[in-house]
Amino acid sequence: MEATKNPNGATKSHVPAMKIPAVANPLAQNPLDIASNISYHALYTPHFSPFKFDPEQAYYAAAKSVRDRLVQQWNETYLHYHKVDPKQTYYLSMEFLQGRALTNAIGNLEIQDAYAEALNKLGHELEEIVEQEKDAALGNGGLGRLASCFLDSMATLSLPAWGYGLRYRYGLFKQRITKAGQEETAEDWLEKFSPWEVVRHDVVFPVRFFGHVEVQPDGSRKWAGGEVLQALAYDVPIPGYKTKNTNSLRLWEAKAISEDFNLFQFNDGQYEAAAKLHSIAQQICDVLYPGDATENGKLLRLKQQYFLCSASLQDIIFRFKERKDGSVRPWSEFPSKVAVQLNDTHPTLAIPELMRILMDDEGLGWDEAWEVMTKTIAYTNHTVLPEALEKWSQIVMSKLLPRHMEIIEEIDKRFIAMIQSKRPELESKISGMCILDHNPKKPVVRMANLCVVSAHTVNGVAQLHSDILKNELFADYVSVWPTKFQNKTNGITPRRWLRFCSPELSQLITKWLKTDQWVTNLDLLTDLRKFADNADLHAEWESAKMANKQRLARYILRVTGVSIDPNSLFDIQVKRIHEYKRQLLNILGVVYRYKKLKEMSPEERKSTTSRTIMIGGKAFATYTNAKRIVKLVDDVGAVVNSDTEVNTYLKVVFVPNYNVSVAEMLIPGSELSQHISTAGMEASGTSNMKFALNGCLIIGTLDGANVEIREEVGEDNFFLFGATADEVPRLRQEREDGLFKPDPRFEEAKEFIRSGAFGSYDYNPLLDSLEGNSGYGRGDYFLVGYDFPSYIDTQTKVDEAYRDRKRWTKMSILSTAGSGKFSSDRTIGQYAKEIWNIEECRVP
Repeated sequence: MEATKNPNGATKSHVPAMKIPAVANPLAQNPLDIASNISYHALYTPHFSPFKFDPEQAYYAAAKSVRDRLVQQWNETYLHYHKVDPKQTYYLSMEFLQGRALTNAIGNLEIQDAYAEALNKLGHELEEIVEQEKDAALGNGGLGRLASCFLDSMATLSLPAWGYGLRYRYGLFKQRITKAGQEETAEDWLEKFSPWEVVRHDVVFPVRFFGHVEVQPDGSRKWAGGEVLQALAYDVPIPGYKTKNTNSLRLWEAKAISEDFNLFQFNDGQYEAAAKLHSIAQQICDVLYPGDATENGKLLRLKQQYFLCSASLQDIIFRFKERKDGSVRPWSEFPSKVAVQLNDTHPTLAIPELMRILMDDEGLGWDEAWEVMTKTIAYTNHTVLPEALEKWSQIVMSKLLPRHMEIIEEIDKRFIAMIQSKRPELESKISGMCILDHNPKKPVVRMANLCVVSAHTVNGVAQLHSDILKNELFADYVSVWPTKFQNKTNGITPRRWLRFCSPELSQLITKWLKTDQWVTNLDLLTDLRKFADNADLHAEWESAKMANKQRLARYILRVTGVSIDPNSLFDIQVKRIHEYKRQLLNILGVVYRYKKLKEMSPEERKSTTSRTIMIGGKAFATYTNAKRIVKLVDDVGAVVNSDTEVNTYLKVVFVPNYNVSVAEMLIPGSELSQHISTAGMEASGTSNMKFALNGCLIIGTLDGANVEIREEVGEDNFFLFGATADEVPRLRQEREDGLFKPDPRFEEAKEFIRSGAFGSYDYNPLLDSLEGNSGYGRGDYFLVGYDFPSYIDTQTKVDEAYRDRKRWTKMSILSTAGSGKFSSDRTIGQYAKEIWNIEECRVP
């Protein structure tokens, strides 16, 4: 293939030159053979017209070529698991925020350089080809990204494990920023196709909805009638780093079969009625978290959750029964072969579904089924926010899943009876502990309570969060089952979040540690502390950070049109937009900074620390106040960035469409990162770990994993401010009692916005949420006003520290050096040993 330049400088490639022979070579090692295999896929597994080999075509052909390697390892892995027959973990999650797969796959396979050279021979640059890949839109935020880091660690640790999720067609949404603020458009990651997934036409399970319960002559019960859809499996390979083990992420798609298409109705002109079940099936996997303001929306969400649980459990049970010698295993062995982890409350229906299958389909009695189920299922809690602890209408549940509602009622009845007989002193607590809330106005099923009652282990995701669960949220259950509750502090994969996204810093760390073993043993980073004052390391560290900042500046210019100065302090807050995460505190601080800069003389401004403040994240489509915050950030940026008096000292950028690939650009380029949630409200956070690992300093509250990050990196290397979790209830009460006295600077910032300085949009409803002492949407529930003065004072300390380059660089090095604990390899090792009881099963 030959690359030519057209007059405007763009590279065009053509197949006909055929300088590289198109030869199938799935296990190619050297660049020439790899290039031949890429050519082969361009010609013989084509998805585009022939005679074109543009970057997009090159990406798909290269991805197919990498997948060849993965398929070989994948098949070996499952053959090995089948032969050894180890206990396996099945990780159920509504979200997997995978990000791009190409860089990760060639990095984990250690063939990055070979692929870069192979693509060069074909007239392309690896960096350009990587950019062609769309992020798999299967997640929303931290929950989904954590699940993906966990999959990477499971494979890297050679653990026998599967991920189970849904194959959303449109996932969350693509975010566009316009004059009106955030606009949502459908995500197009599957518009063409994903080269990584493999459809398994032989893995199909029926999933029933609605219908009724029939009592059999022997007294047993069966669920019948309703509508039955098919769950079809798509598998995505998850390669480990420096290991042959390649695990699966199995994603379910909902289908209807040809028999469900009514040909008579279609020929009668009733086109929609004829394909009704096909249309219903398609809706299930259309969108991640469809709006649930309507009854239809609620029903669809519950359908999604049950669809995931039912298909996954049927698959797990099929694998359990499948034995080489054809013998039948007793059900008592199920928990010694299967560990099911529920990632938050979304897959809670796995509990009644496993009970239903064991009793109705397999003929077990209640007690036997209960013992199998409780020994199999464990639950991770990710939140203390009341609105995120799912509650489903009993009426909706009874209608959609009548048999499951019966089972949930029985679990609840037996739980209450157990408390009454064994723990009579808890009688007064039963109304809060039971699963069914029979409030006549709104009877609901409390999913977190169902998980806690039924799972063998419940874990939080940071030490502070787990303590709050034990001492507050689930305190009454702890008195019943003191050993049921654990902490598993979250972690991140060092492969994607340092080794691959920041090559300059990675090479530097390997050079100074004289080993690359830190990539799978992150604790080795502590050895960097020995060199924290070394002038040579400082110079190289600053150079590596500057390369990342320049790369980020080019990206920001390309996507927003705003030119930012790599010599300014890059200050970044990226995460889901939510009032508790307090992007509003950040932008109010920016408004105050801008006002002070405006009041200074030109000479005074010269002595300030120049900052570029970047904020990014998606606001849920129906979350009005979150969308107002996005609009405010963008409006402030528009004014500040065009103000020639101050724009050399301050720039404000809203980074659109935040996702994994954008994070891979922002995090290495960041120097200060804001993790400023109201204390006691963020379960853990994982972006804080990614920033710290990349030598970025954190300004934050004592919340979530910030507490442990500060312990590990050293208190002097963390900018702490704000109320602590145990102070928050008292401060809210004082606010309620009218005792709060706002800081004048807080009032000044709000008034500056109200003055119209940032345009004519009405920000009163947003600012009103910070005012008053009580009332819906008022009373500053998230304590922005209380924490504002200490936030501003701490930002002044940041400015001072940044001006002392030697001090800042040392702090940056110590931040990376203290990040070893936050590897997802450590987290998953603890899950494997302390919850799942599974062991390494390395492919020879």
